[in-house]
Amino acid sequence: MTETRTLVLIPARMAATRLPGKPLLDIAGLPMIVHVLRSAEAAQIGRVAVATDTLEIAEVVKSHGGEAVMTRADHPSGSDRSYEALCKLDPESKIEIVVNLQGDFPTIRPDNIRSVLTPLADPAVDISTLAAEIHTEEESSNPNVVKVIGSTVSAGRMRALYFTRATAPWGDGPRYHHIGLYAYRRPALERYVRLPPSELELREKLEQLRAIEAGMRIDVAIVATVPRGVDTPPDLETARGILAKR
Repeated sequence: MTETRTLVLIPARMAATRLPGKPLLDIAGLPMIVHVLRSAEAAQIGRVAVATDTLEIAEVVKSHGGEAVMTRADHPSGSDRSYEALCKLDPESKIEIVVNLQGDFPTIRPDNIRSVLTPLADPAVDISTLAAEIHTEEESSNPNVVKVIGSTVSAGRMRALYFTRATAPWGDGPRYHHIGLYAYRRPALERYVRLPPSELELREKLEQLRAIEAGMRIDVAIVATVPRGVDTPPDLETARGILAKR
């Protein structure tokens, strides 16, 4: 994956219901979105830009040396926002791979971001993502922890068969906590955003099921740790504690 053909996009918006204004909340002296930006830049896999509908976020990103692109406010998902940003930043269609990195992953490590590209070395893979093994019963049974069920392809990689909020799969053996970081081949992203929401996507409230139901192949790179997403005030304090030690 060369730098010239990979674009890392970080969708960010202010309208989070549980933690309003969260991209700009302070964590260890920097706004949350800047921590994510720094990790993406440190991964050194390509151009990095924040895709936002909020001028204040764009100005903060630019003031910290980052690139920001303004997008519409009415996108139903981060993938749709990323596609608009891609079209604006790359009108000549030179970018081949788009990494969609959530703006509320301030503790994500650069090596995790790099890992998401590994499955795309296989031309049969349309989309790649990450997961980490679950080690506690609380994680296994928590519906806010999305589980990925897949078939092993090779050491550290599996093909995703399903994503669910349920405790799955049944029986003995590892379960995997899905991490919402995606790398799309450009044609796969273009196809995905044109698909209507699918039945299972709406039922599980998991947009990646739209791609699975449409027959697209998603492979998963297994990593050692799960970056902490920030959705609630306790999540914010956890992230502050982690980043204060770095």
